[in-house]
Amino acid sequence: MKKTFIILLFILTLIIITGCSGLKSQDHIQNVGMLVDGTIESQAWNEKGYEGLQQIGEQYDVNVFYKENIVTEQEIESAVNEFVEDGVNLIFGHSSIYGNYFIDIAENYPDVHFVYFNGGYSDDNVTSLNFNAHAMGFFSGMIAAEMTDSNHVGMIAAFQWQPEIEGFFEGVKYQNPSAEVTVEFVNNWNDKETAADLYEKMRENNVDVIYPTGDSYSEEIIKRASEDGIYAIGYVANQSEIDENTVLTSTVQHVDKLYEITAEKFNEGELEGSILTFDFADEVISLGEFSPSIPESFQKFMEETVETYIETDLLPNER
Repeated sequence: MKKTFIILLFILTLIIITGCSGLKSQDHIQNVGMLVDGTIESQAWNEKGYEGLQQIGEQYDVNVFYKENIVTEQEIESAVNEFVEDGVNLIFGHSSIYGNYFIDIAENYPDVHFVYFNGGYSDDNVTSLNFNAHAMGFFSGMIAAEMTDSNHVGMIAAFQWQPEIEGFFEGVKYQNPSAEVTVEFVNNWNDKETAADLYEKMRENNVDVIYPTGDSYSEEIIKRASEDGIYAIGYVANQSEIDENTVLTSTVQHVDKLYEITAEKFNEGELEGSILTFDFADEVISLGEFSPSIPESFQKFMEETVETYIETDLLPNER
């Protein structure tokens, strides 16, 4: 009798614990949460993440939650605890900064799957989603090299680790070996003032095509390029609406669609704790509208070049 009572008490305890957490299983979406290190309206990257979150909520008829300006370990742990109490079992950290933190806390939440972007950490219930930014940098480099008159193009990057930097350089040199490439670093996603100073420095060196690879400052740099009568390449979003003549094209990252892809994998029990990479072939990266400033023959050439890459997984310099 005593043994039976102990077993019943143990089962009841498990039921209470499960009920308090609000989580039933890791196999299917219950509710979804998102952490952002800024605000959802501060930049196109965050806006697209929020759009993806809302689409998941509508598609699976679940509740979605988000928290803004979450950057410290204490803030992350507190937000995760609150999400779990609300029955969230899929959490997106909308930045590379969340990878290390998720690794540290993931074992405490075995029924939750953690997802973040552009990092090298993974675990059983931690997944890193990465865009193959090398290829999009390569294609933007080809276009910049084709359209420069001064034979000097530039890139204002946020950080040195961005794969699109090497891609841009290779693309420029493939298309126009004599073109000079200048790359400067803001070392911050959100420092618009430093980005503007670097732009002026490049203009003094006769750069006439510029690729600002930080979406918080790309719009401002493109506006300056428009005023100065030079070309630019958009980043993350299709930015031709700023000035269709100035913006040669944009390297668009469809992060909202990647949210949907990830949610589908999770809901079907196919989301592994690993480092996943997505590219043009997955339809989560694309080139935006071409500027009418680009000759139609070269527009067609670039369309064919991208299509060949999708079919072969080989960039022009790799064939």
